[in-house]
Parts: sequence; C-alpha cells; structure tokens
Amino acid sequence: MPGWDAVRRIALALPETTERPSYDGLPAWRVRDKMFVWERPLRRADLDALGDTAPDGPLLGVRVIDLGVKEALLADDPSIYLTTPHLDGYPAVLVQLDRISLAELTEVVTEAWYARAPKRLAAAHRAAQGPTSG
Repeated sequence: MPGWDAVRRIALALPETTERPSYDGLPAWRVRDKMFVWERPLRRADLDALGDTAPDGPLLGVRVIDLGVKEALLADDPSIYLTTPHLDGYPAVLVQLDRISLAELTEVVTEAWYARAPKRLAAAHRAAQGPTSG
C-alpha cells in the first residue's frame, strides 16, 4: 500500500515539480505553480454527502485531463476512485491511497502531471521517456 512518501517520490521525480502546501496547509505538488496532486481529506459536507460509503483512509486529490477521464476512472474502479459534490464539474478525482497499487498510483500521478504541465514541457518529457508499448 503506497503512502505519502510514495506520492512525494513519484511527483517530485517529474520535471519542474515542487511541493508546497495547498491553501489549507496540506501537502500539494505543482508543476509550474499548477497543482496536480494534493492531500484531500474529506470535509464535513463530503462526509454528509457520502454517508456510510465515506472512506476513512488517506485520500489524494488528482487532476485529470477532462470530465470524461474522471467518469472513466470512477466507473473503472469505484473501490479506488471517488468524488464528492464539491468536485462536481471539476476534472479531479479522489484516490484511496490504501487501496491503489504503486504501479497505478504512479500512472495516475504522472497523468495528472501531464494534465497540468505546459505543452512543451509535457512533450519533452514524453519524448525523453521513449516509445511505449500498448
């Protein structure tokens, strides 16, 4: 089960990433000052909205490229990905860190970085990674 050290290691390995607290003082990672992943505990309104389905483990907020990707992640594995009314209409999901594999965490953090990185920086990073199979 990956934790905050894994999130930190994955995020900071991406080009031009910095770690700086979010507006609420919790850890957040940014590329050129655009937040792409952050610690996001559930707030009272979230708990009220989720009721008995509210998870109690650590949650990572993750930016996605668009609402279609958000819906796909939520449908793909609701045991890992969730959302709250606060995130309605916003391209981000919450990830249950105690349920995601390290490989999948690496993928979602990296994709979040691509969603927020400037196009030239993202293209340079993709080129440096070489061709991928798939």
